[in-house]
Amino acid sequence: MDWLPQSPDISPIGHLWHHLKRKLAEYEIPPKGILELWDRVEEEWNKIPSEVCQNLIESMPRCIEAVLKAKGGYTKY
Repeated sequence: MDWLPQSPDISPIGHLWHHLKRKLAEYEIPPKGILELWDRVEEEWNKIPSEVCQNLIESMPRCIEAVLKAKGGYTKY
C-alpha cells in the first residue's frame, strides 16, 4: 500500500483501545490516581470478550478493501 501503515482505518488495536476507553468512561467516579486508573485499565482489558477481538480480526479484509477503494482516504472504519 502506498499510504502509511499507521492508518487508523487498518489498525485493529486502535479499535480495541476505543473499546477500552468507552468501558473506562462508564465509571461514575474518576480514578483517585494513576494506580487506580491502571487497576481499572487492567480490569477492563481482562474483561474484553474474545468475540470483540475476533470481530476485529474478521473485519480486516473489509477494512483493507474499503481503504483501497478510498485510495487511502476516509472510510467508515
